[in-house]
Amino acid sequence: MTAPAALPATVAAAPTQVGGPWINMAIFGLFVAITLVIVLRASRNNKTAADYYAAGRSFTGSQNGTAIAGDYLSAASFLGIVGAIAINGYDGFLYSIGFLVAWLVALLLVAELLRNTGKFTMADVLSFRLKQRPVRIAAATTTLAVCFFYLLAQMAGAGGLVSLLLGINDRLGQSLVITVVGALMILYVLVGGMKGTTWVQIIKACLLIAGAFVMTVWVLALYGFNLSPLLGDAAATAGTTDVLNPGLQYGVSETSKFDFISLALALVLGTAALPHVLMRFYTVPTAKEARKSVVWAIWLIGAFYLFTLVLGYGAGALIGADAIEAAPGGANSAAPLLAFHLGGPLLLGVISAVAFATILAVVAGLTITAAASFAHDIYANVVRRGKVDPDGEVKVARRTVLVIGVLSILGGIGAQGQNVALLVALAFAVAASANLPTILYSLFWKRFSTQGAVWSMYGGLVAAVVLIVFSPVVSGSETSMTPGADFAFFGLKNPGIVSIPLAFFLGWLGTVLDKTGEDPAKQAEMEVRSLTGVGAEKAVEH
Repeated sequence: MTAPAALPATVAAAPTQVGGPWINMAIFGLFVAITLVIVLRASRNNKTAADYYAAGRSFTGSQNGTAIAGDYLSAASFLGIVGAIAINGYDGFLYSIGFLVAWLVALLLVAELLRNTGKFTMADVLSFRLKQRPVRIAAATTTLAVCFFYLLAQMAGAGGLVSLLLGINDRLGQSLVITVVGALMILYVLVGGMKGTTWVQIIKACLLIAGAFVMTVWVLALYGFNLSPLLGDAAATAGTTDVLNPGLQYGVSETSKFDFISLALALVLGTAALPHVLMRFYTVPTAKEARKSVVWAIWLIGAFYLFTLVLGYGAGALIGADAIEAAPGGANSAAPLLAFHLGGPLLLGVISAVAFATILAVVAGLTITAAASFAHDIYANVVRRGKVDPDGEVKVARRTVLVIGVLSILGGIGAQGQNVALLVALAFAVAASANLPTILYSLFWKRFSTQGAVWSMYGGLVAAVVLIVFSPVVSGSETSMTPGADFAFFGLKNPGIVSIPLAFFLGWLGTVLDKTGEDPAKQAEMEVRSLTGVGAEKAVEH
Protein backbone atom coordinates (compact mmCIF):
# COMPACT_ATOMS: atom_id res chain seq x y z
CA MET A 1 0.00 0.00 0.00
CA THR A 2 1.31 3.41 -0.89
CA ALA A 3 1.19 6.47 1.29
CA PRO A 4 -2.41 7.69 1.61
CA ALA A 5 -1.56 11.21 0.54
CA ALA A 6 1.26 13.08 -1.11
CA LEU A 7 3.40 15.22 1.10
CA PRO A 8 2.54 18.92 1.09
CA ALA A 9 5.18 20.85 -0.76
CA THR A 10 5.97 22.88 2.34
CA VAL A 11 6.77 19.76 4.34
CA ALA A 12 8.62 17.91 1.59
CA ALA A 13 10.91 20.88 1.24
CA ALA A 14 11.85 20.76 4.93
CA PRO A 15 10.17 24.04 5.87
CA THR A 16 11.69 26.74 7.99
CA GLN A 17 8.18 27.33 9.30
CA VAL A 18 4.85 25.51 9.08
CA GLY A 19 1.33 26.75 9.60
CA GLY A 20 0.28 30.28 10.42
CA PRO A 21 2.35 31.85 13.20
CA TRP A 22 -0.58 33.98 14.36
CA ILE A 23 -2.85 30.95 14.71
CA ASN A 24 -0.14 29.12 16.67
CA MET A 25 0.44 32.11 18.94
CA ALA A 26 -3.29 32.70 19.50
CA ILE A 27 -3.97 29.11 20.58
CA PHE A 28 -0.96 29.07 22.87
CA GLY A 29 -1.90 32.48 24.30
CA LEU A 30 -5.39 31.13 25.06
CA PHE A 31 -3.90 28.20 26.98
CA VAL A 32 -1.58 30.48 28.96
CA ALA A 33 -4.46 32.80 29.85
CA ILE A 34 -6.69 29.95 31.07
CA THR A 35 -3.96 28.31 33.13
CA LEU A 36 -2.90 31.63 34.67
CA VAL A 37 -6.48 32.15 35.87
CA ILE A 38 -6.43 28.65 37.41
CA VAL A 39 -3.05 29.30 39.05
CA LEU A 40 -4.32 32.58 40.51
CA ARG A 41 -7.41 30.85 41.95
CA ALA A 42 -5.29 28.06 43.39
CA SER A 43 -2.91 30.56 45.00
CA ARG A 44 -5.64 31.84 47.34
CA ASN A 45 -5.15 28.83 49.61
CA ASN A 46 -1.34 29.05 49.78
CA LYS A 47 -1.16 29.98 53.47
CA THR A 48 1.36 27.50 54.89
CA ALA A 49 4.51 25.66 53.83
CA ALA A 50 2.43 22.50 53.39
CA ASP A 51 0.17 24.42 51.00
CA TYR A 52 3.07 25.80 48.95
CA TYR A 53 5.18 22.61 48.80
CA ALA A 54 2.58 19.83 48.98
CA ALA A 55 -0.71 21.52 47.96
CA GLY A 56 -2.06 20.93 51.48
CA ARG A 57 -2.03 17.16 50.73
CA SER A 58 -5.47 17.75 49.22
CA PHE A 59 -5.35 15.83 45.91
CA THR A 60 -6.90 12.40 45.35
CA GLY A 61 -4.94 9.47 43.97
CA SER A 62 -6.51 9.81 40.51
CA GLN A 63 -5.89 13.57 40.39
CA ASN A 64 -2.31 13.14 41.55
CA GLY A 65 -1.76 10.23 39.15
CA THR A 66 -2.87 12.45 36.27
CA ALA A 67 -0.53 15.19 37.50
CA ILE A 68 2.34 12.66 37.74
CA ALA A 69 1.60 11.64 34.16
CA GLY A 70 1.72 15.34 33.26
CA ASP A 71 5.08 15.72 35.01
CA TYR A 72 6.45 12.60 33.36
CA LEU A 73 5.12 13.14 29.83
CA SER A 74 7.48 15.98 29.11
CA ALA A 75 8.81 17.46 25.89
CA ALA A 76 11.06 14.40 25.67
CA SER A 77 8.09 12.06 25.63
CA PHE A 78 6.15 13.92 22.97
CA LEU A 79 8.71 15.66 20.78
CA GLY A 80 11.85 13.62 21.45
CA ILE A 81 10.46 10.07 21.34
CA VAL A 82 8.22 10.63 18.30
CA GLY A 83 11.27 12.07 16.53
CA ALA A 84 13.50 9.20 17.68
CA ILE A 85 11.03 6.59 16.35
CA ALA A 86 10.54 8.49 13.08
CA ILE A 87 14.29 8.53 12.44
CA ASN A 88 15.58 5.39 14.17
CA GLY A 89 12.47 3.21 14.12
CA TYR A 90 12.51 0.31 16.57
CA ASP A 91 15.48 1.65 18.55
CA GLY A 92 13.65 4.93 19.15
CA PHE A 93 10.77 3.04 20.77
CA LEU A 94 13.20 1.71 23.39
CA TYR A 95 12.90 5.10 25.11
CA SER A 96 9.15 4.52 25.54
CA ILE A 97 9.65 1.00 26.88
CA GLY A 98 12.32 2.11 29.35
CA PHE A 99 10.29 5.08 30.61
CA LEU A 100 7.22 2.87 31.19
CA VAL A 101 8.89 -0.17 32.79
CA ALA A 102 10.57 2.21 35.21
CA TRP A 103 7.25 2.83 36.94
CA LEU A 104 7.21 -0.71 38.28
CA VAL A 105 10.30 0.15 40.33
CA ALA A 106 8.57 3.28 41.63
CA LEU A 107 5.36 1.40 42.45
CA LEU A 108 6.88 -1.65 44.14
CA LEU A 109 9.85 -0.14 45.97
CA VAL A 110 9.42 3.58 46.54
CA ALA A 111 6.01 5.31 46.33
CA GLU A 112 4.18 4.11 49.46
CA LEU A 113 7.26 3.85 51.69
CA LEU A 114 8.42 7.32 50.70
CA ARG A 115 4.99 8.87 51.34
CA ASN A 116 4.87 7.32 54.81
CA THR A 117 8.33 8.50 55.82
CA GLY A 118 8.78 11.99 54.36
CA LYS A 119 7.19 15.40 54.62
CA PHE A 120 8.05 17.63 51.66
CA THR A 121 11.25 16.44 49.96
CA MET A 122 13.37 13.36 49.28
CA ALA A 123 15.87 14.53 51.91
CA ASP A 124 13.20 14.14 54.63
CA VAL A 125 13.35 10.39 54.01
CA LEU A 126 17.11 10.10 53.67
CA SER A 127 17.78 12.10 56.86
CA PHE A 128 15.08 10.38 58.95
CA ARG A 129 17.53 8.04 60.70
CA LEU A 130 20.83 9.54 59.50
CA LYS A 131 22.67 12.73 60.45
CA GLN A 132 20.64 15.69 59.23
CA ARG A 133 23.20 18.22 58.00
CA PRO A 134 25.47 16.16 55.70
CA VAL A 135 22.62 14.12 54.25
CA ARG A 136 20.34 17.10 53.58
CA ILE A 137 23.15 19.05 51.91
CA ALA A 138 24.02 16.07 49.70
CA ALA A 139 20.35 15.38 48.83
CA ALA A 140 19.70 19.03 47.98
CA THR A 141 22.82 19.09 45.78
CA THR A 142 21.75 16.01 43.82
CA THR A 143 18.17 17.32 43.52
CA LEU A 144 19.37 20.60 42.04
CA ALA A 145 21.66 18.76 39.61
CA VAL A 146 18.89 16.44 38.34
CA CYS A 147 16.43 19.33 38.00
CA PHE A 148 19.01 21.35 36.06
CA PHE A 149 19.63 18.57 33.50
CA TYR A 150 15.87 18.05 33.12
CA LEU A 151 15.31 21.79 32.68
CA LEU A 152 17.93 21.85 29.91
CA ALA A 153 15.88 19.31 27.97
CA GLN A 154 12.62 21.23 28.31
CA MET A 155 14.18 24.55 27.34
CA ALA A 156 15.89 23.00 24.31
CA GLY A 157 12.51 21.59 23.26
CA ALA A 158 10.91 25.01 23.60
CA GLY A 159 13.49 26.64 21.34
CA GLY A 160 13.20 23.98 18.63
CA LEU A 161 9.41 23.96 18.66
CA VAL A 162 8.97 27.71 18.36
CA SER A 163 11.66 28.00 15.70
CA LEU A 164 9.50 25.71 13.56
CA LEU A 165 6.18 27.41 14.38
CA LEU A 166 7.24 31.03 14.03
CA GLY A 167 10.06 30.67 11.51
CA ILE A 168 12.63 31.89 14.04
CA ASN A 169 15.81 30.16 12.92
CA ASP A 170 18.60 32.28 14.40
CA ARG A 171 20.02 31.58 17.86
CA LEU A 172 19.12 35.06 19.11
CA GLY A 173 15.43 34.59 18.29
CA GLN A 174 15.31 31.13 19.86
CA SER A 175 17.12 32.46 22.91
CA LEU A 176 14.42 35.12 23.28
CA VAL A 177 11.75 32.41 23.11
CA ILE A 178 13.50 30.38 25.81
CA THR A 179 13.63 33.53 27.97
CA VAL A 180 9.86 34.02 27.60
CA VAL A 181 9.22 30.38 28.57
CA GLY A 182 11.42 30.81 31.62
CA ALA A 183 9.60 33.99 32.66
CA LEU A 184 6.18 32.29 32.40
CA MET A 185 7.50 29.33 34.40
CA ILE A 186 8.72 31.64 37.17
CA LEU A 187 5.30 33.34 37.26
CA TYR A 188 3.43 30.02 37.57
CA VAL A 189 5.57 28.84 40.47
CA LEU A 190 5.79 32.15 42.34
CA VAL A 191 2.04 32.63 42.28
CA GLY A 192 0.56 29.13 42.33
CA GLY A 193 2.97 26.99 44.32
CA MET A 194 2.45 23.23 44.17
CA LYS A 195 -1.35 23.48 44.00
CA GLY A 196 -1.35 25.77 40.96
CA THR A 197 1.42 23.75 39.31
CA THR A 198 -0.49 20.50 39.90
CA TRP A 199 -3.68 21.80 38.30
CA VAL A 200 -1.69 22.99 35.28
CA GLN A 201 -0.17 19.49 35.06
CA ILE A 202 -3.60 17.81 35.21
CA ILE A 203 -5.01 20.01 32.43
CA LYS A 204 -1.87 19.58 30.34
CA ALA A 205 -1.84 15.80 30.76
CA CYS A 206 -5.47 15.54 29.61
CA LEU A 207 -4.82 17.77 26.59
CA LEU A 208 -1.59 15.98 25.64
CA ILE A 209 -3.06 12.48 25.85
CA ALA A 210 -6.22 13.59 24.02
CA GLY A 211 -4.16 15.30 21.28
CA ALA A 212 -1.91 12.27 20.84
CA PHE A 213 -5.00 10.00 20.76
CA VAL A 214 -6.66 12.07 18.02
CA MET A 215 -3.49 12.04 15.89
CA THR A 216 -3.01 8.29 16.47
CA VAL A 217 -6.57 7.47 15.36
CA TRP A 218 -6.14 9.80 12.36
CA VAL A 219 -2.92 8.08 11.23
CA LEU A 220 -4.41 4.60 11.73
CA ALA A 221 -7.57 5.63 9.84
CA LEU A 222 -5.43 6.55 6.82
CA TYR A 223 -4.19 2.96 6.78
CA GLY A 224 -7.52 1.25 7.49
CA PHE A 225 -6.56 0.73 11.16
CA ASN A 226 -3.93 -1.78 10.07
CA LEU A 227 -0.38 -1.43 11.38
CA SER A 228 1.20 -3.56 8.63
CA PRO A 229 0.79 -1.09 5.75
CA LEU A 230 1.82 1.77 8.07
CA LEU A 231 5.07 0.00 8.97
CA GLY A 232 5.56 -0.94 5.31
CA ASP A 233 5.24 2.68 4.23
CA ALA A 234 7.64 3.80 6.98
CA ALA A 235 10.22 1.32 5.66
CA ALA A 236 9.55 2.35 2.04
CA THR A 237 9.96 6.06 2.84
CA ALA A 238 13.16 5.35 4.76
CA GLY A 239 14.41 3.19 1.89
CA THR A 240 15.32 0.35 4.27
CA THR A 241 13.60 -2.19 6.51
CA ASP A 242 16.17 -1.45 9.22
CA VAL A 243 13.68 0.94 10.84
CA LEU A 244 11.56 -2.11 11.72
CA ASN A 245 14.40 -4.08 13.32
CA PRO A 246 16.64 -3.59 16.36
CA GLY A 247 20.08 -2.15 15.81
CA LEU A 248 19.66 0.93 13.59
CA GLN A 249 20.86 3.22 16.38
CA TYR A 250 22.26 0.86 19.01
CA GLY A 251 23.59 -2.07 16.96
CA VAL A 252 26.13 -0.46 14.69
CA SER A 253 29.12 -1.15 16.96
CA GLU A 254 30.03 -2.66 20.32
CA THR A 255 30.09 0.87 21.75
CA SER A 256 26.48 1.53 20.67
CA LYS A 257 25.35 -1.76 22.22
CA PHE A 258 26.88 -0.73 25.54
CA ASP A 259 25.25 2.67 25.06
CA PHE A 260 21.88 0.94 24.85
CA ILE A 261 22.47 -1.05 28.05
CA SER A 262 23.56 2.16 29.77
CA LEU A 263 20.47 4.00 28.52
CA ALA A 264 18.17 1.18 29.66
CA LEU A 265 19.68 1.16 33.16
CA ALA A 266 19.28 4.93 33.44
CA LEU A 267 15.65 4.95 32.26
CA VAL A 268 14.46 1.98 34.34
CA LEU A 269 16.21 3.02 37.56
CA GLY A 270 16.02 6.80 37.18
CA THR A 271 12.26 7.30 37.45
CA ALA A 272 12.07 6.13 41.08
CA ALA A 273 14.71 8.75 41.96
CA LEU A 274 13.44 11.82 40.07
CA PRO A 275 12.94 14.52 42.75
CA HIS A 276 9.99 16.22 41.02
CA VAL A 277 8.15 12.88 40.71
CA LEU A 278 8.95 11.84 44.30
CA MET A 279 7.67 15.18 45.60
CA ARG A 280 4.26 14.44 44.06
CA PHE A 281 3.71 11.58 46.53
CA TYR A 282 3.41 14.18 49.32
CA THR A 283 0.44 15.96 47.71
CA VAL A 284 -1.97 13.14 48.67
CA PRO A 285 -3.38 12.57 52.18
CA THR A 286 -2.45 8.88 52.64
CA ALA A 287 -0.01 6.23 51.45
CA LYS A 288 -2.92 4.34 49.88
CA GLU A 289 -3.62 7.35 47.67
CA ALA A 290 0.10 7.55 46.82
CA ARG A 291 -0.01 3.93 45.61
CA LYS A 292 -3.21 4.66 43.68
CA SER A 293 -1.45 7.66 42.10
CA VAL A 294 1.25 5.43 40.63
CA VAL A 295 -1.23 2.86 39.27
CA TRP A 296 -3.27 5.64 37.66
CA ALA A 297 -0.10 7.18 36.20
CA ILE A 298 1.04 3.83 34.77
CA TRP A 299 -2.20 3.41 32.80
CA LEU A 300 -2.10 6.95 31.39
CA ILE A 301 1.62 6.86 30.58
CA GLY A 302 1.36 3.36 29.05
CA ALA A 303 -1.44 4.43 26.74
CA PHE A 304 0.48 7.52 25.68
CA TYR A 305 3.64 5.56 24.84
CA LEU A 306 1.62 3.22 22.63
CA PHE A 307 0.45 6.34 20.80
CA THR A 308 4.07 7.42 20.25
CA LEU A 309 4.76 4.20 18.34
CA VAL A 310 2.05 5.01 15.79
CA LEU A 311 2.94 8.71 15.67
CA GLY A 312 6.66 8.02 15.21
CA TYR A 313 6.20 5.53 12.38
CA GLY A 314 3.44 7.75 10.97
CA ALA A 315 5.85 10.69 10.81
CA GLY A 316 8.48 8.44 9.25
CA ALA A 317 6.00 7.24 6.60
CA LEU A 318 4.22 10.51 5.78
CA ILE A 319 7.01 13.07 6.31
CA GLY A 320 10.26 11.15 6.01
CA ALA A 321 13.36 11.17 8.19
CA ASP A 322 15.28 13.49 5.82
CA ALA A 323 12.61 16.22 5.90
CA ILE A 324 12.30 15.92 9.69
CA GLU A 325 16.04 16.21 10.28
CA ALA A 326 16.27 19.16 7.89
CA ALA A 327 13.56 21.12 9.74
CA PRO A 328 14.71 23.80 12.25
CA GLY A 329 13.89 21.68 15.30
CA GLY A 330 15.50 18.53 13.87
CA ALA A 331 14.12 15.30 15.33
CA ASN A 332 12.00 17.34 17.77
CA SER A 333 9.93 18.60 14.80
CA ALA A 334 8.44 15.20 13.87
CA ALA A 335 5.21 15.54 15.86
CA PRO A 336 4.41 19.13 14.77
CA LEU A 337 5.19 18.30 11.11
CA LEU A 338 2.90 15.25 11.30
CA ALA A 339 0.12 17.39 12.83
CA PHE A 340 0.46 19.89 9.98
CA HIS A 341 0.34 17.12 7.38
CA LEU A 342 -2.82 15.62 8.93
CA GLY A 343 -4.89 18.63 9.92
CA GLY A 344 -3.23 21.72 8.50
CA PRO A 345 -2.52 24.90 10.47
CA LEU A 346 -5.37 24.42 12.99
CA LEU A 347 -4.31 20.95 14.21
CA LEU A 348 -0.69 22.09 14.17
CA GLY A 349 -1.61 25.07 16.34
CA VAL A 350 -3.48 22.90 18.85
CA ILE A 351 -0.79 20.18 19.05
CA SER A 352 2.01 22.73 19.25
CA ALA A 353 0.21 24.68 21.97
CA VAL A 354 -0.16 21.42 23.90
CA ALA A 355 3.53 20.63 23.37
CA PHE A 356 4.49 24.11 24.50
CA ALA A 357 2.17 23.81 27.50
CA THR A 358 3.88 20.50 28.27
CA ILE A 359 7.21 22.27 28.45
CA LEU A 360 5.80 25.09 30.60
CA ALA A 361 4.12 22.75 33.07
CA VAL A 362 7.09 20.42 33.45
CA VAL A 363 9.58 23.23 34.01
CA ALA A 364 7.22 24.69 36.63
CA GLY A 365 7.15 21.33 38.46
CA LEU A 366 10.93 21.03 38.28
CA THR A 367 11.42 24.57 39.52
CA ILE A 368 9.22 24.22 42.58
CA THR A 369 10.99 20.96 43.44
CA ALA A 370 14.42 22.56 43.23
CA ALA A 371 13.25 25.61 45.19
CA ALA A 372 11.65 23.45 47.90
CA SER A 373 14.82 21.40 48.20
CA PHE A 374 16.98 24.46 48.73
CA ALA A 375 14.58 26.32 51.06
CA HIS A 376 13.43 23.32 53.12
CA ASP A 377 16.62 21.24 53.22
CA ILE A 378 19.44 23.79 53.06
CA TYR A 379 17.96 27.00 54.50
CA ALA A 380 15.43 25.73 57.05
CA ASN A 381 17.16 22.57 58.29
CA VAL A 382 20.88 23.24 57.76
CA VAL A 383 21.39 27.02 57.93
CA ARG A 384 18.64 27.75 60.48
CA ARG A 385 18.69 24.25 62.08
CA GLY A 386 14.89 24.00 61.96
CA LYS A 387 14.36 27.32 63.75
CA VAL A 388 12.46 29.13 61.03
CA ASP A 389 8.78 29.90 60.61
CA PRO A 390 7.00 28.47 57.52
CA ASP A 391 6.45 31.95 56.06
CA GLY A 392 10.18 32.65 56.10
CA GLU A 393 10.88 29.30 54.46
CA VAL A 394 8.37 29.95 51.67
CA LYS A 395 9.86 33.43 51.06
CA VAL A 396 13.29 31.82 50.57
CA ALA A 397 11.72 29.24 48.24
CA ARG A 398 10.22 32.01 46.11
CA ARG A 399 13.55 33.82 45.86
CA THR A 400 15.19 30.53 44.89
CA VAL A 401 12.65 30.17 42.07
CA LEU A 402 13.99 33.37 40.51
CA VAL A 403 17.60 32.15 40.64
CA ILE A 404 16.75 28.71 39.24
CA GLY A 405 14.65 30.31 36.52
CA VAL A 406 17.55 32.48 35.34
CA LEU A 407 20.01 29.53 35.41
CA SER A 408 17.61 27.30 33.45
CA ILE A 409 17.14 30.01 30.82
CA LEU A 410 20.92 30.33 30.37
CA GLY A 411 21.34 26.54 30.26
CA GLY A 412 18.50 26.17 27.75
CA ILE A 413 20.12 28.73 25.47
CA GLY A 414 23.31 26.63 25.53
CA ALA A 415 21.48 23.35 24.84
CA GLN A 416 19.63 24.48 21.69
CA GLY A 417 19.44 21.90 18.91
CA GLN A 418 19.90 18.81 21.10
CA ASN A 419 17.39 15.91 20.99
CA VAL A 420 15.36 16.40 24.16
CA ALA A 421 14.91 12.65 24.70
CA LEU A 422 18.70 12.32 24.91
CA LEU A 423 18.99 15.20 27.39
CA VAL A 424 16.25 13.76 29.60
CA ALA A 425 18.00 10.38 29.55
CA LEU A 426 21.01 12.16 31.04
CA ALA A 427 18.83 13.55 33.84
CA PHE A 428 17.59 10.01 34.51
CA ALA A 429 21.20 8.77 34.66
CA VAL A 430 22.13 11.45 37.20
CA ALA A 431 19.01 10.64 39.30
CA ALA A 432 19.64 6.88 39.20
CA SER A 433 23.31 7.40 40.14
CA ALA A 434 22.99 10.10 42.79
CA ASN A 435 19.64 9.31 44.46
CA LEU A 436 18.34 5.78 43.94
CA PRO A 437 21.05 3.79 45.80
CA THR A 438 20.67 5.98 48.89
CA ILE A 439 16.85 5.81 48.78
CA LEU A 440 16.83 2.00 48.56
CA TYR A 441 19.57 1.56 51.15
CA SER A 442 17.75 3.93 53.55
CA LEU A 443 14.47 2.08 53.19
CA PHE A 444 15.71 -1.52 53.16
CA TRP A 445 19.20 -1.83 54.77
CA LYS A 446 19.29 -1.53 58.56
CA ARG A 447 23.07 -1.01 58.77
CA PHE A 448 23.14 1.84 56.25
CA SER A 449 25.01 4.85 57.65
CA THR A 450 25.44 8.56 57.03
CA GLN A 451 28.90 8.01 55.56
CA GLY A 452 27.49 5.48 53.10
CA ALA A 453 24.74 7.92 52.07
CA VAL A 454 27.15 10.82 51.52
CA TRP A 455 29.66 8.68 49.60
CA SER A 456 26.91 7.22 47.42
CA MET A 457 25.23 10.53 46.59
CA TYR A 458 28.34 12.59 45.92
CA GLY A 459 30.17 9.69 44.23
CA GLY A 460 27.24 8.88 41.94
CA LEU A 461 26.65 12.55 41.12
CA VAL A 462 30.29 13.37 40.37
CA ALA A 463 30.78 10.19 38.31
CA ALA A 464 27.65 10.82 36.22
CA VAL A 465 28.35 14.52 35.60
CA VAL A 466 32.07 14.03 34.81
CA LEU A 467 31.33 11.20 32.36
CA ILE A 468 28.63 13.33 30.67
CA VAL A 469 31.01 16.30 30.34
CA PHE A 470 33.66 14.07 28.73
CA SER A 471 31.20 12.18 26.50
CA PRO A 472 30.19 12.67 22.84
CA VAL A 473 27.09 14.53 24.06
CA VAL A 474 29.19 17.58 24.97
CA SER A 475 32.08 17.42 22.47
CA GLY A 476 33.73 15.38 19.75
CA SER A 477 30.98 15.06 17.13
CA GLU A 478 28.83 17.19 14.82
CA THR A 479 25.77 16.71 17.05
CA SER A 480 27.56 17.64 20.29
CA MET A 481 26.67 20.71 22.37
CA THR A 482 30.10 22.13 21.45
CA PRO A 483 30.74 20.69 17.96
CA GLY A 484 33.95 22.64 17.48
CA ALA A 485 35.66 21.11 20.51
CA ASP A 486 36.86 17.58 21.22
CA PHE A 487 37.74 16.64 24.79
CA ALA A 488 35.63 13.46 24.97
CA PHE A 489 37.36 10.37 26.35
CA PHE A 490 34.26 8.44 27.53
CA GLY A 491 32.80 6.74 24.47
CA LEU A 492 29.19 6.29 25.66
CA LYS A 493 26.48 8.95 25.46
CA ASN A 494 24.89 7.81 28.73
CA PRO A 495 27.02 7.18 31.87
CA GLY A 496 24.52 4.92 33.68
CA ILE A 497 26.36 1.63 33.10
CA VAL A 498 29.35 2.98 35.08
CA SER A 499 27.94 5.57 37.50
CA ILE A 500 24.93 3.59 38.84
CA PRO A 501 26.86 0.45 39.97
CA LEU A 502 29.60 2.74 41.32
CA ALA A 503 27.08 4.63 43.48
CA PHE A 504 25.68 1.37 44.89
CA PHE A 505 29.22 0.19 45.63
CA LEU A 506 30.21 3.46 47.33
CA GLY A 507 27.08 3.31 49.52
CA TRP A 508 28.02 -0.20 50.63
CA LEU A 509 31.71 0.62 51.10
CA GLY A 510 31.05 3.82 53.07
CA THR A 511 28.72 1.94 55.42
CA VAL A 512 31.06 -1.01 55.93
CA LEU A 513 33.98 1.31 56.74
CA ASP A 514 31.88 3.52 59.06
CA LYS A 515 32.65 2.59 62.69
CA THR A 516 30.26 5.07 64.30
CA GLY A 517 26.95 3.44 63.32
CA GLU A 518 23.48 4.95 63.53
CA ASP A 519 20.73 5.09 66.17
CA PRO A 520 18.95 1.68 66.10
CA ALA A 521 15.83 3.20 67.66
CA LYS A 522 15.44 5.69 64.80
CA GLN A 523 16.03 2.91 62.29
CA ALA A 524 13.29 0.81 63.90
CA GLU A 525 10.92 3.83 63.94
CA MET A 526 11.57 4.46 60.24
CA GLU A 527 10.93 0.81 59.37
CA VAL A 528 7.59 0.76 61.22
CA ARG A 529 6.53 4.12 59.80
CA SER A 530 7.49 3.30 56.21
CA LEU A 531 5.61 -0.02 56.27
CA THR A 532 2.52 0.98 58.28
CA GLY A 533 2.19 4.75 57.92
CA VAL A 534 2.02 5.25 61.71
CA GLY A 535 3.12 8.83 62.40
CA ALA A 536 3.14 9.86 58.74
CA GLU A 537 2.23 13.38 57.64
CA LYS A 538 -1.54 13.76 57.44
CA ALA A 539 -3.71 16.07 55.40
CA VAL A 540 -3.73 19.68 56.49
CA GLU A 541 -7.11 21.15 57.36
CA HIS A 542 -8.05 24.40 55.66
